[in-house]
Amino acid sequence: MSQSNTSVEQPQKIHLPRTSESETLKKIRHTTSHVMAMAVQKLFPKAQVTIGPWIENGFYYDFDTPEAFTEKDLKSIKKEMVKIIKRKLPVIREEVSREEAENRIKGINEPYKLEILAGLTEPITLYHLGEEWWDLCAGPHVETTAELNPDAIELESVAGAYWRGDETKAQLQRIYGTAWETPEQLTEYKRRKEEALRRDHRKLGKELGLFIFADPVGPGLPLWTPKGTILRSILEDFLKQEQVKRGYLPVVTPHIARVDLFKTSGHWQKYKEDMFPMMADDQESEEKEIGFVLKPMNCPFHIQIYKSELRSYRELPMRLAEFGTVYRYEQSGELGGLTRVRGFTVDDSHLFVMPEQLEAEFLSVVDLILTVFKSLQLKNFKARLSFRDPASDKYIGSDEAWEKAQGAIRSAVETLGMDYFEGLGEAAFYGPKLDFIFQDALDREWQLGTVQVDYNLPERFDLEYVAEDGIRKRPVMIHRAPFGSLERLIGILIEEYAGDFPLWLAPEQVRLLPVNGEFLPWAKEVAAKMQLLGIRAVADTSNERLGKLIRNGEKAKIPVMGIVGSKEVESNSLSIRTRASGELGSIAVDTVMERLKVAIDTYGNF
Repeated sequence: MSQSNTSVEQPQKIHLPRTSESETLKKIRHTTSHVMAMAVQKLFPKAQVTIGPWIENGFYYDFDTPEAFTEKDLKSIKKEMVKIIKRKLPVIREEVSREEAENRIKGINEPYKLEILAGLTEPITLYHLGEEWWDLCAGPHVETTAELNPDAIELESVAGAYWRGDETKAQLQRIYGTAWETPEQLTEYKRRKEEALRRDHRKLGKELGLFIFADPVGPGLPLWTPKGTILRSILEDFLKQEQVKRGYLPVVTPHIARVDLFKTSGHWQKYKEDMFPMMADDQESEEKEIGFVLKPMNCPFHIQIYKSELRSYRELPMRLAEFGTVYRYEQSGELGGLTRVRGFTVDDSHLFVMPEQLEAEFLSVVDLILTVFKSLQLKNFKARLSFRDPASDKYIGSDEAWEKAQGAIRSAVETLGMDYFEGLGEAAFYGPKLDFIFQDALDREWQLGTVQVDYNLPERFDLEYVAEDGIRKRPVMIHRAPFGSLERLIGILIEEYAGDFPLWLAPEQVRLLPVNGEFLPWAKEVAAKMQLLGIRAVADTSNERLGKLIRNGEKAKIPVMGIVGSKEVESNSLSIRTRASGELGSIAVDTVMERLKVAIDTYGNF
């Protein structure tokens, strides 16, 4: 007699490709943005169109309108889009001369299109929806609106945007939308959006009391609360301990420096618009570019420490490490919680090595990054070889130096047998990188750890060491940051864990809950014993009923809670509840502390 198969089939995971990964989605979203613009101008004749590109999860279009769009307007626009789609309008490409394009644009009174036209190179192409609407566009598009599925399209939100991203120019209305091949993909996309809201680090960070933003301080400048500062310190101490094991030397450098330092490094020439304005003593100094700036990177400072004396080959590799805060003058519209800020701390290290030491040191750095990821339970990542784009002029250094550096990175990842892909144009201006791209619980991608090989800055700063044969030679630099930005890492971890930090990383690891005030002194005594062992434990002093204490602990996502009543005091035990395993019953205090210590030290659960 055959045994029936009673296993339940798991639903197949719905793949949501990014626009850049799918030529089909690129066409669908580009055409949908045009359909939306046509619908807007049909319903709001005074609206002028500007640009309407695809983005990774959808599209947007910017409009100059006398009145702001409302949620009700979005529903009306969507209805009009459905009507347009159902008409099965052909999407027609037309090449025209610059003069012809200019005449047509003037004929429909679209001044923004004239400005766009001025920046285009020939051939100039127009895309028509039937015979009623057209726009300047390079494509690609579907062949007919019949290829769009109205049930796989959604208009999501309205936001303000400045023309050309310039705050001094006209403020526009930006409508964001998304479009997919199937309604099932749209449903999954909306589910992930809801989950993203639940995990949003800005929301959870406030609920868990980790950080705040204050208007008097300014946008993009987080303030860390005691709990958030503990979390930062845990991460810093963890990496510092790993670095000590691997021969890193700690350094501390100032937050500002002379402009000339960054002229030598090339940051001033290549990075100036992303830096905070120069601080000069007077107008003459400002004109001559004599003054100080907030540092955008730490590497020129570490170079000065290396260069402060002539180094011997015996001192190399020299590994200088610092949790250094750097500053970038991000535009206010680009800021986003902790993931895009104006002041952030980098777990920065710069290794000065002999050429023959380069591969071994590079492999050692990669091993450190993989150790960090394993401890943080970050498993879903891939490696990107971030190389220069030969057609771009944003880089410094010779072709030979770039080829050597890129070859060293490729050789290292092949030695490790890592899966990787190449990102042309993703290199830093001074050297190529190996970037670790992490995919989170919602399939979003973030860059975390990075390793860079640099032959250029040692040349620009004339760095040397005395080789074994007594000849002065040039070292190679490795730039390295396993966390990347500490702020961004914490934002990503909050969302990855949904605020439910693993025991070793939780700012508050244990909360003791006295059933009434009579048992509070004993709970405080136990908490103090735990604190002596380095366990972050507190006794709840709120004097609430036990049910409320438990709910508050669960809301605060405390990994381990210990209930304290008469039985526990008499038996010197705790009634343990954990987020990982639920209720564990009564356990002796000494056993609890012993198990906690082992779990924390091994990055495990209680």
